[in-house]
Amino acid sequence: MSESPETALGKVRWKRFAALAGPAVVGAGALVFMTAQGALASSFAVSGSSFKVRAASLDGTGFVQYGGADGEKNGTHHLVQISGIKDAKITDMCQSVKVMPGVVLRLTAGDAGKPVEAHDLTLDVAQLDADAVFRNIEIGRDASTLDKNPGALGRAGAGMFGQQADEVHLKNVRQTAWATTAGTFKLNNLSMKLGSECF
Repeated sequence: MSESPETALGKVRWKRFAALAGPAVVGAGALVFMTAQGALASSFAVSGSSFKVRAASLDGTGFVQYGGADGEKNGTHHLVQISGIKDAKITDMCQSVKVMPGVVLRLTAGDAGKPVEAHDLTLDVAQLDADAVFRNIEIGRDASTLDKNPGALGRAGAGMFGQQADEVHLKNVRQTAWATTAGTFKLNNLSMKLGSECF
């Protein structure tokens, strides 16, 4: 007897789960192995706290992406997707981080028609949820040969999986990251205060 949609809710289809989770687990294991062998750079030091970023939209040019790992002083490593964007505009941005138990620092910018502007932006992302459009994308290119944003390739190793695009357009962005760097980061209408997490 087949289950109705109502009775099937909440149940895990283990074969489908294994088929989807298997490649991710293998990929994560490969990243850890390469980091341990020195094939994958992990010299970027981070604090012990990740942070959340929410934005209505991010529009950028010169997009590159490849895998990496960020390290803490205590030896802990965090697997990340390193995303480099040459020039970006971000609307309605909210960033939040837990600075101590029960205390969240919340930063907002880029509203009232004045977006956040960033140049040479690099994001070390643990998770990203968004609606995405890429222009002239190349997927599966050797990370060391990416040429749409050479300045963002400081931690890209030969033989690593990479992708790049002339343009990236993201909407309804929800991101958890370990680090963000930029050559220039112009935060229009900046507000920073203690508050709640962005999502």
